[in-house]
Amino acid sequence: MLKVGLTGGIGSGKSAVSAELAGYGAVVIDADAIAREVVEPGTPGLAAVVEEFGEGVLAPDGGLDRARLGEIVFADEAKLARLNAIVHPLVGERSAELMARAEADGAPVVVYDVPLLVENGLESLYDVVVVVDTPDEERVRRVSETRGMDPEQVRARIRAQADRETRLAAADLVVDNSGSRERLTERVAGLWKELLARAS
Repeated sequence: MLKVGLTGGIGSGKSAVSAELAGYGAVVIDADAIAREVVEPGTPGLAAVVEEFGEGVLAPDGGLDRARLGEIVFADEAKLARLNAIVHPLVGERSAELMARAEADGAPVVVYDVPLLVENGLESLYDVVVVVDTPDEERVRRVSETRGMDPEQVRARIRAQADRETRLAAADLVVDNSGSRERLTERVAGLWKELLARAS
């Protein structure tokens, strides 16, 4: 089983790449989805976040107000580190369960979609590291348009992540997503062939 670490900064198009790889038959383990799962209402993860950051991070329905929490932690490195110390071990535990299940099922390629792979020094956990690369200002434009986020907030999130050069230096394979969705689809087709060749 080939273990692929897929990463890219906010707005890079990493989720589009992982969705296309899933369409080819890769088992995709999505760290963002797991990070949401481990802080759902009623979980020990949510209780720990509220204990650390206060009731103000809760939405009226009792779930986590992600936008509010994001405003708090992306403006303060120490607070971001405290949040990560709560969430990352829970994500790691759940990811390991899903990885073991994929291995038991005989999956040829497992793609672990993780935004902070480089920031957390996780490269050695994977056989191949794939980086989805997009120029920073293009990422700001995309996130502002698709998520309605203020451009300065997007830039703050970009600054909180590894810079482009650091991420590219960690890559075994790079998917250039500076062009159209059609070009990305072509590039992912090539990536899938390369991953299958490495898996065999």
